[in-house]
Amino acid sequence: MIVFDSIDGGEIRLDHLRARGPVLVVNTASLCGFTPQYDDLQDLSDRYAAQGLTVLAVPSDDFRQELDDARAVRDFCATNFDLTIPMSTITHVTGSEAHPFYRWLAEEHQVVPGWNFHKVLIDREGELVASWASPVRPTDRAIVGRIEALLP
Repeated sequence: MIVFDSIDGGEIRLDHLRARGPVLVVNTASLCGFTPQYDDLQDLSDRYAAQGLTVLAVPSDDFRQELDDARAVRDFCATNFDLTIPMSTITHVTGSEAHPFYRWLAEEHQVVPGWNFHKVLIDREGELVASWASPVRPTDRAIVGRIEALLP
C-alpha cells in the first residue's frame, strides 16, 4: 500500500484514489519555471474529477526549488493558483530517500523525475500507463488523450 502524507494532515492512500479512477501524480515545486503548470493541473481536475480522475501534487525540494515548509507551499498554491487538488507534504522523489512510489517507478519502470513537474499516469489497477517530462503541459493532447481513454 502506497501512502503519502497529506499537506493538510492525515494520509493520501493511492489505492483509495485509484478506486475512483486514474491518478496523475506530479512532482511539483513553487519556485520553478514550470510552476504555472499548477493552473493546468487544476484545470484537468476541474474537467475530469467527476469522471474519476485524481490529480495528485507531490511537492519536492529535490531540485532545490521548493519553499521551506509545507504550510508555505500550501499557502502559496492556494493564494496564487486557487489549488484544490490533493497535495502531499514535501517529499523526496529521487535518490536513496525517495518516497516508495518513486522508488517503485525507478525500480520497476526505470522512470525517475529529471526535474520538477514530471507527470506519471497510473490506472485503476495501479499500473503505470505513461509518464511525461516537465516541459509537457498537463493539458497537452498526449496527456489528455491517455486520461480520457481511462475514464468511463
